Amino acid sequence: MLEFGNETAAPEAPADLIKDGSEATFMQDVIEASQTVPVIVDFWAPWCGPCKTLGPALEAAVADAGGKVRMVKLDVDKNQGIAGQLQIQSVPTVYAFFEGKPVDGFQGALPPSEIKAFVDKLAAMAPEEDNGLADAVAAAEEMLAEGAAEDAAQTFAAILEEDGNFAGAWGGLIRAHLAMDQLDEAEAALNGVPAEISDASEIEVAAAQLDLAKQAADAGPLTELRAALDTDENNHQARLDLAVAMHANGDPEGAVDMLLDLFRRDRDWNDGAAKAQLFTVFEALKPEDPVVLNGRRRLSSMIFA
Repeated sequence: MLEFGNETAAPEAPADLIKDGSEATFMQDVIEASQTVPVIVDFWAPWCGPCKTLGPALEAAVADAGGKVRMVKLDVDKNQGIAGQLQIQSVPTVYAFFEGKPVDGFQGALPPSEIKAFVDKLAAMAPEEDNGLADAVAAAEEMLAEGAAEDAAQTFAAILEEDGNFAGAWGGLIRAHLAMDQLDEAEAALNGVPAEISDASEIEVAAAQLDLAKQAADAGPLTELRAALDTDENNHQARLDLAVAMHANGDPEGAVDMLLDLFRRDRDWNDGAAKAQLFTVFEALKPEDPVVLNGRRRLSSMIFA
């Protein structure tokens, strides 16, 4: 069994590149942050000797990576819930997350050369940008935001002719079709995404928006669903359907509140439908959206309560 401390000074890192985490901030600091950059989670304890060497060495390697990797330090004694969820058996244990999923890890102390190789491998996961095409995607996104969905779709399609593996352009094309209420075209575009980029965050966002758009087509009237819930507050299906209808009517915050209430009442109902629907709503919004940030924090507090 092992620990973490600060006996060896690490190079000064930019703000928020290396931080102390907690169960309350895990979703934001790790899951959300890892959508754009790999995040290392160092599980340590104040009684752990090897942590005193490993922690500063990891910090130094992360600082040297120049922003391509972030690091979160979690004291297992203070965060037993998340340590249990991730089945941490001893410390130090290190996990790396990218695009919301664990992608690598190790247990015990490592020599500096292996630590550097571990961090360098993660840094290489961050996508390299083609500035010309990236600028074109940004311009198409601006068109989409301004309501020129058809022009945006044409621009995204042109970008894909140059680079058929540009996840941002595929995601934008799908969302442009959704903006024009072209669900069949959006689904066709989603089905055309190359397999090697199918799990990219841009594709997952667009897929979530398509899923919600299809649900919206089947959403019942709000008044009828509210009446059904007033008649029986334990009608979980009505509560889920009401959340879907609220989202379809432009109220994602209300939908999240309804789903969190359903999760609180019965998290296991219908194979965890409330949690699954929450993640679909979160994925369809920008990670920094206040609805997402607040909703993830509240869900995390319920999970680890």
